Amino acid sequence: MNIGFIGTGNMGRILIEAFVESAAVKPREIHITNRTLEKAHHIQSQFPGIHVSENSEEIARTCSLIFLCVKPLDLHPLVTRLSPQLTKDQCLISITSPVSANLLESISPCQTARVIPSITNRALSGISLITFGKTCSEENRAKILQLCAQISEPVLIEEDVTRVASDIVSCGPAFFSYLLQRFTDAAVQETQISREMAEQLAAGMITGMGKLIETGHYTLPGLQKKVCVKGGVTGEGIGILEKELGNVFEHLFRKTHEKFDEDLSLVGDQFRSHH
Repeated sequence: MNIGFIGTGNMGRILIEAFVESAAVKPREIHITNRTLEKAHHIQSQFPGIHVSENSEEIARTCSLIFLCVKPLDLHPLVTRLSPQLTKDQCLISITSPVSANLLESISPCQTARVIPSITNRALSGISLITFGKTCSEENRAKILQLCAQISEPVLIEEDVTRVASDIVSCGPAFFSYLLQRFTDAAVQETQISREMAEQLAAGMITGMGKLIETGHYTLPGLQKKVCVKGGVTGEGIGILEKELGNVFEHLFRKTHEKFDEDLSLVGDQFRSHH
């Protein structure tokens, strides 16, 4: 099975590295290309055996599963250009939330899917979000699920929760690393602790917390209850969080959905003009 990657930016590269390091795919089964070929050659030097293709057309001719790791507004022109060389046996995979499997299906002869990865997949952990197009065969569904299961926990999602699921899984690591950074900044500012020690302790804490949840020892509410002894220090801290956080996360989701709607509108204009 030849797997193609068009685009080797952040997420494209993360997927390639994770698939190879997890042994989900052999390097010789991977064909990659990028607008700047130097980036593709750099990945090839890391994993000898990976094929670098001169252009996207070459990927379209040689691969059965093709991951489209480009910006949302670059997808329509790319797929339109490649369509004459694609067949109904191939499967195109969007990794961007505004371009659904059904939209891809409307402009190509291929089977389609959408896989929204997370940076956590680089550590062969976390979630990947999957939606299959109507024409995606059972065989290709099984292949995609099997690939994603090697680097993540694959979760099938409906179209109407795409944005919020992506906010939690894909944007979440950035949101919570920002909060953790603010947490350690405040510790350094308000006390005598060094930045190095604060960051070391915070990293160990968040890693351990993740393992507690992963192993099923505690749920999120259960974890709070267990640490938060009545009348204790943690309770005082939780009180401040309840008071100060306000509706910050409600505002966050509203803002990401506003941006998503804007992206959907721009992408929709491209696809509508196609017909």
